[in-house]
Amino acid sequence: GSLEKTSVYRFPIYRKPEDLRETTSGDIAPYYSRHDIDHSGRLSGKGYEIAWVRDPVDLFFLHIQGSGLLRLEDGRLLHLNYAASNGRAYTSIGKILIERGKLQAEGLSMQRLRRYLKEHPEDQDGLLNENERYIFFRFVEKSALGNLGVPLTPGRSIATDSRLFPKGALAFIVTQRPILDASGEVVGWRPFSRFVLNQDTGSAIRGKDRVDLYFGTGPEAGAAAGHMKSRGRLYFLVKKIAN
Repeated sequence: GSLEKTSVYRFPIYRKPEDLRETTSGDIAPYYSRHDIDHSGRLSGKGYEIAWVRDPVDLFFLHIQGSGLLRLEDGRLLHLNYAASNGRAYTSIGKILIERGKLQAEGLSMQRLRRYLKEHPEDQDGLLNENERYIFFRFVEKSALGNLGVPLTPGRSIATDSRLFPKGALAFIVTQRPILDASGEVVGWRPFSRFVLNQDTGSAIRGKDRVDLYFGTGPEAGAAAGHMKSRGRLYFLVKKIAN
């Protein structure tokens, strides 16, 4: 990415707009959609751009993840973190492609979605705009911050529905994680269990049956996280109340 717009880096990352408003319940009032922002230019030239990237698909998945690293041409790495959303509902483009018969549910991964978007550029804009939810970012000094405002720990931080599970709680997870070959493809699964901390949430993480495990940064972590989809059990530790 770049801190200046160029002919190569032309897709903007926006900070939180000043006219974003909260409702009386504390939620964000519905704001411009992804189409409004990325294609109709409703925020363009208003000074909200903090950086630019060269790949709109990378930018889309940055929105899905909620945080990331921006690598500049001089080698510097800048930490980007969630600042706000546009208050619109999250829509899974993977689910849409499955419903339309474009992809199979079995074996669906972030890598498979990326490949589909690259192989079908004619569908790209329309498909990305199906997810109206838009994320605004800010630069932070440290790595990815969860909804508690503290850095996440690879392999130890989880994200759950914050409406249902206690923030910061200690838990024990029992599941399995992918084994990858040199090309990043899954060649097997191995048992995985450990203590974790509930330190994050997300618009796509809804319900009692969804838990996301933070893998960290870098190609290897990204490959593993992209394939991670496994059944498991999660036990929250709670203080025993004496009778």
